[in-house]
Amino acid sequence: MNIGEASCRSGLPAKTIRYYEDIGLIQPDRGGNGYRDYGSDDVHKLRFLHRSRSLGFSVDECRQLLALYEDKSRASADVKEIATSKLGEIDRKIRELSELRLTLEHLVHACHGNERPDCPILEELSEG
Repeated sequence: MNIGEASCRSGLPAKTIRYYEDIGLIQPDRGGNGYRDYGSDDVHKLRFLHRSRSLGFSVDECRQLLALYEDKSRASADVKEIATSKLGEIDRKIRELSELRLTLEHLVHACHGNERPDCPILEELSEG
């Protein structure tokens, strides 16, 4: 199948598919005319990558996960280690965002939002 069909079946834009090929995540066959020829295995890998990226895994982590997926003698502990590390990273980001939200919420409530020039939000930003 051509890249347009692979794009429809995988849910990824053609540009992303070309990028994944450029960095070696997938290697579709080439027809006699030089055009890419994607098979069902390629589409399966593209869906795998799409789902992995949607869960926040980096390209390098996706590369590791894809290698583990293709390695039938893999240890699930290796997969769990990558996922556990990502979970810790997500938890850290959630804590940071929660702290940012509380700070901004406090500043918004402290600002009267009237015609006066006094603004605790700007004061805090200028002190930072």
